[in-house]
Amino acid sequence: MGEKILKIMVILYRALFARPSCYHFNKLLFDLSARGLGLQNYENDRVSGEGFVLHRLLARYPKPVVLDVGANRGNYAEKVLTVIAGAELYAFEPHPETFSSLEVVAKRSNFQARNCGMGAQPGTLKLYDRQAGGEGTEHASLYREVIEGIHQVQAVATEVVVSTVDAFVREQGIERIAMLKIDTEGHEYQVLCGARETLDRGAIDLIQIEFNEMNVVSRIFFRDFYNLLAGQFDIYRLLPGGLLPITKYRPLQCELFTFQNLLFVRRGGNLL
Repeated sequence: MGEKILKIMVILYRALFARPSCYHFNKLLFDLSARGLGLQNYENDRVSGEGFVLHRLLARYPKPVVLDVGANRGNYAEKVLTVIAGAELYAFEPHPETFSSLEVVAKRSNFQARNCGMGAQPGTLKLYDRQAGGEGTEHASLYREVIEGIHQVQAVATEVVVSTVDAFVREQGIERIAMLKIDTEGHEYQVLCGARETLDRGAIDLIQIEFNEMNVVSRIFFRDFYNLLAGQFDIYRLLPGGLLPITKYRPLQCELFTFQNLLFVRRGGNLL
């Protein structure tokens, strides 16, 4: 009965509103629906859903190990330690100028900062950023087109050191990671490829990434994350007050290249 009613509604709506004169009305509905589905909610931690994850999931751990990959100046790291004072937090930032600011915050807030990026394998790569008067910006990316194509400014290249999550975990002797947060302007999938060993032994409980227009540049689809992680993790899109489950890969609902926070929750971890 439900499918029949939906089909009738679609037929009626299409007959009434699928016309050029209704463009602005349809676009308004589209934009509003996007926010309701967890897209383009970037204004603050509450509307992005990031605050929900910190206070309702990560706060359950008395002393979680958190890896903040693409930490920029340490805003997220400070938020974690404000909510969970006992967190063991490691922040990674490859941009040498941005890292200088991160290092100051790390000393003040008592977490560890590393001047390197993360990827699929260790080595060196070129990091691109806009010219910013001697300071790195939050838009720095390993893809030139992010700066020159999306942000439409001249890119400045800096050679940076890149490691892997697996190498760092082995180096530190880390048994379990409560949260792996990745914000690397289109390089998130490669970071996860460099965590394959740690993932295979079930040592990561939560993974939070941004999925957005930078993935058009890096040519990484939602499907790639789904194929990599769906066997071990349940997938959610963050909402202001909760999580929207993504139980099946559907291109129309998944391949949306705009700001959104995705959360991967390890199955069997009793976190939800």
